[in-house]
Amino acid sequence: MNPSQRNKAVSSDWSPARAAAPTTPARSLLIRGARVLDPASGFDGIGHVGVRDGVIDSVSMAQPKGRYEQTIDAKGLWLMPGLVDLCARFREPGQTHKASFASEIPAAQAGGITTVILPPDSQPVIDSPAALLRVQRIAAQAGGLDARVLGALTKGLGGEALSELSALQAGGAVGASQALAPIRDVLVARRALDYARGLGITVHVFAQNAGLAAGGCAHEGAVATRLGLSSIPATAEVADLRFWISLVEDTGARVHFNRLSTARGAELIESAQQRGLPVTADVAAHQLFLTDVDVDGFNALCHVIPPLRDASDRDALRAAVASGVIGAICSDHQPHDADAKINPFPMTEPGISALETLLPLTLELVHDGVLDPLAAAARLSLGPARIAGLDAGTLSIGANADLVLIDPQRDWTLHADHLRSAGRHTPFDGRVMRGAAVTTLFRGVPVYTA
Repeated sequence: MNPSQRNKAVSSDWSPARAAAPTTPARSLLIRGARVLDPASGFDGIGHVGVRDGVIDSVSMAQPKGRYEQTIDAKGLWLMPGLVDLCARFREPGQTHKASFASEIPAAQAGGITTVILPPDSQPVIDSPAALLRVQRIAAQAGGLDARVLGALTKGLGGEALSELSALQAGGAVGASQALAPIRDVLVARRALDYARGLGITVHVFAQNAGLAAGGCAHEGAVATRLGLSSIPATAEVADLRFWISLVEDTGARVHFNRLSTARGAELIESAQQRGLPVTADVAAHQLFLTDVDVDGFNALCHVIPPLRDASDRDALRAAVASGVIGAICSDHQPHDADAKINPFPMTEPGISALETLLPLTLELVHDGVLDPLAAAARLSLGPARIAGLDAGTLSIGANADLVLIDPQRDWTLHADHLRSAGRHTPFDGRVMRGAAVTTLFRGVPVYTA
């Protein structure tokens, strides 16, 4: 049995239906009798949510008096804001042999995701207003999802000259990032944070010291040693976190740390937050379940960057998510073509398809007692929305009706061949999941129904 699998006894072997293409959407809709989870207000109770013209117009425990064209009976279901995914790659432009907006948006909708943040490492790199506009136009033409973009912190992600951050911000970029590319010149890093601080831009940092990582592909530990794999020590993350946090101390810039993987990293974030520094962090959902033991047997489906760490790191990350030190859970979605995982482990491409596992894995944390439902909603919607500076993740009256209805008790088995994503690589193939999106609404229109 694959080490990532759970007990095979399930009530059904279910995979969600394809995304529903809306025909003539109703101008008003009442969702009746759901367990309403609003992380913005802290409300958790049975209620009714009304939607008119794409926005929420009522949230109440008593059924509203107004008339609605359509009604959804949501008894036994949870209703929460649509998921905001802080890191997902759609591979367009530049790598459409792997995926595209057309293939990945249905996957996101099936996972309850209504907003995604795209890193700048497309081809070409998003380091200019023209490149940013190109991606925005592709996203607008595809529709059905709010796709936001991070601008490149340096030109071409080369780590030498700063990008046109002011112009990128004016064009709609919600932050700046080097994606996975390092900045080796510390003076450039310092100037980047100074510039970002002046503009009020959040800098998204993937903390991994390139020299210590040294092109490794697995966690430095017993498994990598036994398999003879080049390793990435936990120190690679810790050293880079210390460096960037010291620059935050000097500049006051707002920095968000992407995809933590170590216990010590979570401790550093907590310490920085306690000292009042403007730092936040997220973690990829798979890091909360898998460990380096899952790499055993050269399982290329578990080749991810940062690498899967040991059980103590996983447990510390779970604790940091529960406490709120890590304020968001992301997918770190990286779809690949069929050939990406067939070579020897070090030569395979890192990354997995994860849009459709973000929600069910987080629901598993609820069933395991790590999070309560309201905290799970916060980590998936309000937390990432605040990090990205977006007016999302709330069920407030007047907010966009980006919503997801969830059946928290539905047992089903994930089959990689049934993923909507063009990338079918997942270490959770065959895993029993409990809970799934039933309906996803974007601006009040059902874009997915199971």
